Amino acid sequence: MHRQTRTLHSGWTLTCLGGPGVRPGLPEAIAATVPGTVHTDLLAASLIPDPYLDLNEITVDWVGRCDWRYETAFDWQDDGAEQVELVFAGLDTFAAISLNGVEIGRTANMNRTYRFAIRDHLRSGDNHLVVTFESAWKRGEVLDKQYEPRPNNYPGPANLMRKMACNFGWDWGPTLVTSGLWQGVTLESWSGARLARIRPEITLDGADGVVRLNAELAGDAQGLSLRVSVAGVTETLPVSGAVATLDLRVKSPQLWWPHHLGSQPLYSLDVELLSGDTVIDRWSRDIGFRSIRLDTTADEHGSAFTLIVNDAPVYVCGANWIPDDCFLPRVTPERYAGRVTQAKDANINLLRVWGGGIYETEAFYEECNRQGMLVWQDFLFACAAYPEEGDLPVEIEAEARDNIVRLMPHPSLVLWNGNNENIWGWFDWGWQDVLEGRSWGQGYYLELLPRLVAELDPTRPYWAGSPYSGSMGIHPNDPAHGCTHLWDVWNDIGYEHYADSVPRFCSEFGWQAPPTWATLTQSVHDNPLTPTSPGVWHHQKATIGNDKLLRGLQGHLPVPQTMDDWHFATQLNQARAIAFGIAHMRSHRLRNMGAIVWQLNDCWPVTSWAAVDGYGRKKPLWFALRNVFATHFLTIQPRDGGLSVIAVNDRTLFWRGPVTVKRLRFDGTVLAEWTHWRLCADRLSAAELPIPAEVATPGDVRNELLVVTMHDSTAIHYFADDIDLDLPAPQADFALERSGTDRWTLSVTARSLLKDVCVFVDRLHPDAGVDDMLVTILPGQSHIFTIDGASDLDRAALTSAPVFRTANDLVRGG
Repeated sequence: MHRQTRTLHSGWTLTCLGGPGVRPGLPEAIAATVPGTVHTDLLAASLIPDPYLDLNEITVDWVGRCDWRYETAFDWQDDGAEQVELVFAGLDTFAAISLNGVEIGRTANMNRTYRFAIRDHLRSGDNHLVVTFESAWKRGEVLDKQYEPRPNNYPGPANLMRKMACNFGWDWGPTLVTSGLWQGVTLESWSGARLARIRPEITLDGADGVVRLNAELAGDAQGLSLRVSVAGVTETLPVSGAVATLDLRVKSPQLWWPHHLGSQPLYSLDVELLSGDTVIDRWSRDIGFRSIRLDTTADEHGSAFTLIVNDAPVYVCGANWIPDDCFLPRVTPERYAGRVTQAKDANINLLRVWGGGIYETEAFYEECNRQGMLVWQDFLFACAAYPEEGDLPVEIEAEARDNIVRLMPHPSLVLWNGNNENIWGWFDWGWQDVLEGRSWGQGYYLELLPRLVAELDPTRPYWAGSPYSGSMGIHPNDPAHGCTHLWDVWNDIGYEHYADSVPRFCSEFGWQAPPTWATLTQSVHDNPLTPTSPGVWHHQKATIGNDKLLRGLQGHLPVPQTMDDWHFATQLNQARAIAFGIAHMRSHRLRNMGAIVWQLNDCWPVTSWAAVDGYGRKKPLWFALRNVFATHFLTIQPRDGGLSVIAVNDRTLFWRGPVTVKRLRFDGTVLAEWTHWRLCADRLSAAELPIPAEVATPGDVRNELLVVTMHDSTAIHYFADDIDLDLPAPQADFALERSGTDRWTLSVTARSLLKDVCVFVDRLHPDAGVDDMLVTILPGQSHIFTIDGASDLDRAALTSAPVFRTANDLVRGG
């Protein structure tokens, strides 16, 4: 009998079983969606306000403190199958499952799949299935008494359980403690045997691709065989036990590459379990052939940290990824596709799935496979000490085994990482005094997880933490070794201090700004709206975050006096800060081989470090990333007491051509000019060209700039910060034309220097977007902006503040 699978997603109801602060007058039961969460069911029934709006997060806090019961009925008729199993792909988190009045299991981990044998508990006709969830807050109180104190950077018991840590709040996220059947529920029937676990180890041997297929079987597999096919190659193997291993060699397959280096051919890997000629179970995934290794060789600067794909060293232009919504089932495959596309369009080539979130659903990794987006996957530990006693080690091992095996077929996945900031915390955050010798997770990161990766997925590198130097004998955040986090810049000092060091690899650094105006006003309804009005303040989760926003402007931009200027200045400063840091790091390519900005996305509308806000709109930072992560990137950097042009080439062909350097007054007058007739940057490298002092030295630092061009790449350098520049009053001529039903072109011709032009069309039409921002236009030059999503546009509103903005406005007081 072929294994039969049936989803159990209909007919569910939800009942509140009570808890602290429960809302009076709740209906006895409401309709429930599976997959789903309690919060989204209550929202659909209009029983709670939207927690993303205003101060509603506080209003709905009671939801996470209650126990909840899901129940449904389903019809079952005996089809003669020897085994019937109830499979839960994701239960959040502490659940008791009963079928027809009999408890069949309990769960305590939202990050793994659970499978229960239920044939003996089924009856012909109607069957009653109940899943009861205990509040994670309530279970946390029990665990808190069980474990002695363990440091945690954030309130809540996330480090004592296996639940998404940021559920309990983060410095960019709300405290919305969920429960529910967040992934699918299926009924599986089978006889004899089934495929239990498939592990394809995919490697290259010279020009050939090799698949070592490891299959674990459940049931009695005697007399069965395994047939495996990929890329036109098929092999069959008789099964003699519970584990079978089969090697397939594919002659000269096309290689899978990150998107900036090549194409992403995918091949279907098909596994069939046969009884004679009859297929009784099957498994299929799309795979890609590529090699991956992590180079940590010692050198004159310390030790490298370089990802090497298909023997090519890759400079990582990355972004950290957090859960894209607090209510996980709302992140559809289409939403994943849109967000990964936004990353790719910003020239990002790697997403780091951060350890305070989840192992994402298959749709995320499949999209990364298709789009050539590399994935760095954290194991789920973040910013806290984790006990190594009690039930946690068993849960953590089961969770890791589940997810290593589930994710290893994906060619996009290139690195397993043990934790986020926990080793750093043990070194620097006072943990050792608090712990007094108690466990904190070291055994997970240095023993358990590397052992499991070596056993289950030996083709991929494992790294113990981010940050981590590679040795407990070297400080984990030493920039000369391993991967580094740079958070002192945002927290304590100005962004110019990104240039103080050259990390071998920077896996976290970031700068805050509010969301787009449309997102801010869609989610906050304060009147008046100010940086410190209640709703805006509530949607700023970082400690003294607004103070840091203003402090970060010091020395760069004037203190804004209006809400409009505050919004623009802080967004502009975010883009400037991150672009400055990345340009510095990329200019030291080879010594530095990666910059992963914190962060790509948000899970709700909030002032944060994200480039794409919680409603999916692009902040100016997104446009800055697109520029500074370009595969052909030109930058002007201080070198040896002068200035040099650095041409960074992350393509597979050399980049060469004439370089022209001009020193101009702000009115466009050319004061000095020099052309170097051929600068050549070899493939996957950077080339440096010193600028002659007579060109690089200004006569008036307040009124001059350098412009460097090489082919279609341009770099601009100012000799002082904006606050010390004599930027002119912005003057321009505009031409607005409709180019489609909802598309427009805005031509801007500068009559004065226009620095960092932004067109915030979302202020006029919330769903509209523009194709470019942060554009500097020299006097006499023009730039065309394309606007999409606006059925009509008011030319006067479009071409004046607060929609049309330049840095000139801020310096000159609006």
